[in-house]
Amino acid sequence: MMSLTLILIFAVLLALGVPLALALGVGVTVTLMVFGLPLDMMAQSMFSSMNSFLLVAVPLFVLAGNVMAGGGISERIFNGASVIFGRFRGGLGQVNIAASAVFGGISGSSVADVVSLGKIEIKAMTDHGYPKAYGAAMTMVTSTLSSVIPPSILMIIAASSASVSVGAALAGGFGPSVVFILVLMVMNYIIAVRRKYGEISRQTLKEGLKIVVVGIPAMGGPIVILLGLFGGVFTPTEAAAVAVIYSVLVAMFVYRDMRPRQFPAMLVESGVTTGTILFIAMVAGAASFIFTMDGLPARVSAGLTSITTDPTLLMLIIGLILLIVGAIMDITAAILLTIPILMPTAVAAGIDPVHFIVFLVAALSIGLVTPPVGVSLFATSFVAKLPIETIVRAALPHYSVMVVAVVLLALIPELVLWPAEWLTGYVPVGR
Repeated sequence: MMSLTLILIFAVLLALGVPLALALGVGVTVTLMVFGLPLDMMAQSMFSSMNSFLLVAVPLFVLAGNVMAGGGISERIFNGASVIFGRFRGGLGQVNIAASAVFGGISGSSVADVVSLGKIEIKAMTDHGYPKAYGAAMTMVTSTLSSVIPPSILMIIAASSASVSVGAALAGGFGPSVVFILVLMVMNYIIAVRRKYGEISRQTLKEGLKIVVVGIPAMGGPIVILLGLFGGVFTPTEAAAVAVIYSVLVAMFVYRDMRPRQFPAMLVESGVTTGTILFIAMVAGAASFIFTMDGLPARVSAGLTSITTDPTLLMLIIGLILLIVGAIMDITAAILLTIPILMPTAVAAGIDPVHFIVFLVAALSIGLVTPPVGVSLFATSFVAKLPIETIVRAALPHYSVMVVAVVLLALIPELVLWPAEWLTGYVPVGR
């Protein structure tokens, strides 16, 4: 009943136009009061949701994103991708996807992706004949790539929590990354062709080569980050610091679009952005605490996993559970909660642990872009200055193909296990 009460209050307040964080906070407060629980539980849950060393990476990645945007790096990434995809119908939508994939290899954060690339992508798409809502929706859904492409912070948290090889899980993340990219590109092309979205832009060979060459330093960031992580040179939080240093060096000394006097303003902007986003995440953490205390995820899991122990069918059922849980819980809390509940059942049924962890993160990442607690959805609304309802409506076709991608990951374990084997020497269970 607590979960239902919170969801109803939250939904009513949102319908009345109350700001999201306030609506969720009021919902949590009223729910605690109605059920006679002390209000300090809310403060404790909000604090505990932020009490993580890994979260130090968030402001660093946001800062890296601001440096990339202010120092011309994000623009070069976007321009480089435009050379390849801009010549096709729906090309800027494909550029949005490709740019987020490259950026994800630097930031490891979906929210940082939205904050850094969002303004550039949405403005470029709007200027070239795409509805603003569609540009915002594309920016939002492509941000999920940062949650599965190494160095995904969420993947590291999940693998560490499950005592699974972090390197293998990160490598396995390349599988869902490719699947997500392909299905999103196909859907974007279909929509653009049917609705005649976007203008087609072409460059001469000489112009294209010049843009690509100029963009090489910008696109070299993911290589540095991935080599460092897979080589064991630095941790994810250290990777965030490396991303900042690399971005500053490229912006100041390669592109020379950034001056030292600009850096303090970027620090302030990063602090404001981080505060806004993490405040929403804190309130979402309190809501997740109520869902957890009410036993909602556990009840849903117990009911569905009792149906079968067949590995394939079980993975499909788990995928459904994760989509539901991801939609109503903060993703970090969802990861830490569902692993101890679902993983023993999955492993007992013969599902490989790395496959399960990567699948779990990929499925839950969809919750980042869906209401009621999708942090990337709220960040996109903040950046685009659009109501979340407008963005959600525009993103409905993309939600559907992302669910298809999750189904493919459940049915074809090799999509996850092959990259893990090839890059890290991981030996899957049963081989």
